[in-house]
Amino acid sequence: MANQLQIGVIGAGGIARRKTIPGMLKAKNCRLVAVMDTAGVEQLAVQWKVPGYTTEAQLLADPNVQAVYIASPVHCHAEHVRLAAEAGKHILCEKPLARNLAEARQAVEACARHQVFLQEGYMMKFHGAHVKIKELVDAGRLGKLVYLRAQLSCWYPKIAGAWRQDPALGGGGALIDMATHLYDLLEFFAGPICRIAARVGNLVQDYPSEDASTTLVEFASGALGTIDCFFCIPDEASRTRLEVYGSQGAVLSEGTIGQSMRGKLEGIVGLGHAAYDAAQDKDVARRFQRLAFKAVDPYTAQCQYFADCVLGNRPPAINGPANALHIMELVDKAYASSAAGPWAVVGDAV
Repeated sequence: MANQLQIGVIGAGGIARRKTIPGMLKAKNCRLVAVMDTAGVEQLAVQWKVPGYTTEAQLLADPNVQAVYIASPVHCHAEHVRLAAEAGKHILCEKPLARNLAEARQAVEACARHQVFLQEGYMMKFHGAHVKIKELVDAGRLGKLVYLRAQLSCWYPKIAGAWRQDPALGGGGALIDMATHLYDLLEFFAGPICRIAARVGNLVQDYPSEDASTTLVEFASGALGTIDCFFCIPDEASRTRLEVYGSQGAVLSEGTIGQSMRGKLEGIVGLGHAAYDAAQDKDVARRFQRLAFKAVDPYTAQCQYFADCVLGNRPPAINGPANALHIMELVDKAYASSAAGPWAVVGDAV
């Protein structure tokens, strides 16, 4: 078995340049061999010391490319996945896989037809703090999970040509771009979501995609969850909190959701079932303790896992095709619920 997977990048600017390629270069089983972008590829090629191409066809024709990482705009994903599959290249595709479930199915079917592996880029499951939470949950240290909350917001003002701000190009706004990360992450802890309802809208930003989204979910286990994602909250005001509550404790994090590898994690676990406290004094000090976790670059871990799967000739069990289709089904149903589901009007509210 080869020691390194030779990877070409389609859409080498943006997240690929900032995070994924630097993470990929730290993975011992990955080797960057080519980059492609429609603008500035010469600089990228010099930066990474690899051939640079201006079309995906050129990169896919490169015999050194065994697999591709696709980080082009979302409206290009389904076509780029199809082309890569037809060229026999295994695929790590940035999230979301497509603009909607129909496109996602086309991409998955192309990979199955041409017998190439497909992994989607939901990298937050690889974060050290989230791995630690998963271990605590699986060990029963929180008891039965009852409620989970995740928050991811940023300030994303109107930018000329920004495809995320046009639903025709990105599939939507804050919900499809950020909330999907959190659908995926909360399912990592609590299992599959079986019911979903969302509200989306534009509160501040002046572009067609929604800048505000809140989602309510029910997990098959019975646990409930909420996901808050906004393009209209200043970055300094958003702590990206993650909260996981169970019948015997809770874990809370700040700064672990996002593109970093650090953050703060604290918890109180293994409480058992105490007697009812009639006083209900909530202003007392709680015995939450800082929880240590390994600082892991989630982009490195994601690429390393993808390469391990391809080199070992086994389909990805994490972020594979079935998960991609499931997340896109959640997206479609979340948007549909926001468009069709009536509010229960209270009093004289309109």
